[in-house]
Amino acid sequence: MPSVRPFVAKLLPRAGLDWKGLVPAIGRATRALARYDGILHGVPDPAVLLSPLTTQEAVLSSKIEGTQATLGDVLRFEAGEPPASGERREDIREILNYRRALREAERALAKGRFSLSLLKRLHAVLLESVRGRGKTPGEYRRARVWVGEPGTPIEQARFIPPEPARVPALLANLEAYWRAEELDPLVQLALIHAQFEIIHPFRDGNGRIGRMLVPLFLYEKKLLSRPMFYLSQYFDTRRTEYIARLRALNGPASWNTWAAFFLRALAEQADANADKARRILALYERLKARTIELTRSQYAVPLLDRLFARPVFASNDLFRDPKMPTKPVVTLLLQRFRDAGILKRLREASGRRAQVLALAELVNLCEGKKVL
Repeated sequence: MPSVRPFVAKLLPRAGLDWKGLVPAIGRATRALARYDGILHGVPDPAVLLSPLTTQEAVLSSKIEGTQATLGDVLRFEAGEPPASGERREDIREILNYRRALREAERALAKGRFSLSLLKRLHAVLLESVRGRGKTPGEYRRARVWVGEPGTPIEQARFIPPEPARVPALLANLEAYWRAEELDPLVQLALIHAQFEIIHPFRDGNGRIGRMLVPLFLYEKKLLSRPMFYLSQYFDTRRTEYIARLRALNGPASWNTWAAFFLRALAEQADANADKARRILALYERLKARTIELTRSQYAVPLLDRLFARPVFASNDLFRDPKMPTKPVVTLLLQRFRDAGILKRLREASGRRAQVLALAELVNLCEGKKVL
């Protein structure tokens, strides 16, 4: 029978790391992150132009935990399209909470440092009014939990996190290590992410919060100019390996293997993020030139910016936007965008229901395939 004893987590830092052996992987990841940050510096307004990627990160991080909603589902929901089922609606709400927590974290780190109080606040945002709302949002767990298939008893658990009484001390150690100077910050981040997953401090939402820590650390350590790093795509495509490497953590050899895996994830995803950001910027510049030529309107670029921030929308949302011109002007611009094939109509106007339009090329680019 498997042991039902909780995992005995050791404090950070980890002894026995093969720093010399990790040097090549550290170099690759550092260079890839620098290239990606160079792209971020070249984007006029990353918060606007890369907004769909932030939403996609929320989608993929939530997907690792079992949600099924897609980026298209989320964007349609925000445009007023009802989800196909109540289950899908709950998925979407969890994704929107994840995105809201990311933005809350960015605002907090612009004013101060990461802290355990911020960690609790982000957890409260993550679970607000969703399926985990009954699992003490914003509070550390006070009971034993275990990781396994839904409904399985503790005897069949794949992993039993440390006893709840140890959680505060382990997190205090994690916070201190976060603020410490390590030989390399990327290896430091690898250890922090894994240690957080081991501690499993909350009753729900640990995986999502743990992945959220990645861009926050890179931002606070000034390795990125914005906390916009989308690592969940790598973990989602290699979910089996990701989970297996976390579960295998025990002695020095397994921590070296984990650090090498994490560094490879950072390097490969930084390159993928840079490529996608470049293509989004190229699409924006191409559409900006085209819409200006098409409309000869001073409102062409502000409207395009609005479409990049929310690429699926109901037309009446624009009519209520104080930054937009009058309703007749917006209607004319949207018609010209549609006639030119820039916008695709997803729903016809009917009665009080406005038409729903999409900047399909941007959504498809973010998804990596044609979905609209």
